[in-house]
Amino acid sequence: MKHKAEIGESSRRKFLRGAAVAGAAMVAAPSIVRAQGPISMRWQSTWPSKDIFHEFALDFAKKVNDMTGGDLRIEVLPAGAVVPAFGLLDAVSEGTLDGGHGVMVYHYGKQTALALWGSGPGFAMDANMMLAWHKYGGGRDLLAKLYESIGANVVSFPYGPMPTQPLGWFKEPIAKAEDLKGLKFRTVGISIDVFTGLGAAVNALPGGEIVAALDRGLLDAAEFNNASSDRLLGFPDVSKICMLQGYHQNAETFEILFNKGKFEGLPDQLKAIITNAVDAASADMAWKAIDRYSTDYRELQSADKVKFYKTPEAILKRQLEVYDEVVKRKSSENPVFKEVLQSQITFAERATRWEQDTVVNRRMAFDHYFGPEGVAKSL
Repeated sequence: MKHKAEIGESSRRKFLRGAAVAGAAMVAAPSIVRAQGPISMRWQSTWPSKDIFHEFALDFAKKVNDMTGGDLRIEVLPAGAVVPAFGLLDAVSEGTLDGGHGVMVYHYGKQTALALWGSGPGFAMDANMMLAWHKYGGGRDLLAKLYESIGANVVSFPYGPMPTQPLGWFKEPIAKAEDLKGLKFRTVGISIDVFTGLGAAVNALPGGEIVAALDRGLLDAAEFNNASSDRLLGFPDVSKICMLQGYHQNAETFEILFNKGKFEGLPDQLKAIITNAVDAASADMAWKAIDRYSTDYRELQSADKVKFYKTPEAILKRQLEVYDEVVKRKSSENPVFKEVLQSQITFAERATRWEQDTVVNRRMAFDHYFGPEGVAKSL
């Protein structure tokens, strides 16, 4: 018979051997996970491959791919590769695509309130303020509620503040609101109702189809977004007149969209990386846009011989008046639309009052340095 001490020593050795085996398994576990390969996602943007907007989509994917060290790999295809641009929401919700990059106004036909994230004057907010409302003023919960109301199985991240968009490209300068009557005009979102209210015959087309429609005479005029996109898509080939500034899309943002099941199935660490990559990509996109848009704005004038005109204030004022009529009607038809609208108004009243009181108007400084008698060259 074994002595008690020998039995105890034998048990201790068995325990240590078991612990060593368990420890080795724990150390090996991460390599087992890695051996299964990275998580892959197939995305589509709503933009042609040559548009700077598709480049923004690729920029976001690269940030995520780099930050996860390759554990998550997002591949982004251009519009039409899997579904048409306006079919993105359904494709992501149904799992045909794992995610996508676009704008919420493209989902206007699903739920009109979605267009409030960028289609309209924004109650004097710019796009950065619109994102502030979304993140801190209640917009995020309202957006989740909206998508749930239409059965969309998605997780949405609005990001990427856009500058004020031009009124559009025309055959002749637009001097008064009456000049818009009868024009076959392209726009999207609530702007459809605004330009219809101004007398235009509106046709909502995705970005990649606009220039061809102008060239064939299916459209008389159109708006898309910015100097870089408009130049890359070929607008100066079919028009030499662009009217700058408008309230129809004063504060628009992009949207990063995930299939909800695919997103929620990710490890918490990857979800955290994605959330922070959204903010990083938003800032980087805004900075890149300033650089590229200003460069292409100059090239449109010098190389492409485009003439730019500021939209007359009478037209801008009429846009606001028509917009007010539209949202009153939409609010009476759609309680969720009214809820989103009132949330934006509450936030905008506080935020824009602060901005108007505290942010100096930079026009004086611009004229001082770059006006007819600007001093910049002498410094």
